[in-house]
Amino acid sequence: MTQTTHAMPPFHLAFPVDDLAQARRFYGGLLGCPEGRSAPEWVDFNFYGHQIVAHLAPAECGHRTTSTVDDHQVPVRHFGAVLTMEQWHELADKLRAAGVKFVIEPYIRFKGEVGEQATMFFLDPSGNAIEIKAFADMASLFAK
Repeated sequence: MTQTTHAMPPFHLAFPVDDLAQARRFYGGLLGCPEGRSAPEWVDFNFYGHQIVAHLAPAECGHRTTSTVDDHQVPVRHFGAVLTMEQWHELADKLRAAGVKFVIEPYIRFKGEVGEQATMFFLDPSGNAIEIKAFADMASLFAK
């Protein structure tokens, strides 16, 4: 997986995990996010040019609430990345091959409407919801 960089400032996101070794295998191994600094309680990852930090905090893990979007129950608390359509398809294929169970299978949301996008939702080993999406036309990212 190619980690992208851009002129926009990278975001920083800290999130809970219940096992740092599993987080390393999932984010570093499966998703291909290079590891940065770490300590016994946390690990930094380069998530498509953004800094995400897995903090050991088992009591905070898991998604609990959903919201209806395009007839699907979307985990309210989630994070992710917007990829190119080619990267999105490659990742969907890689996740399927690895046997990842999707919360929402890869599909095209808002088909034929403003904001049409490819999306998929899955959980990390600690139950954190991740959305990966792509737009055929990146200009529609913030379209109304």
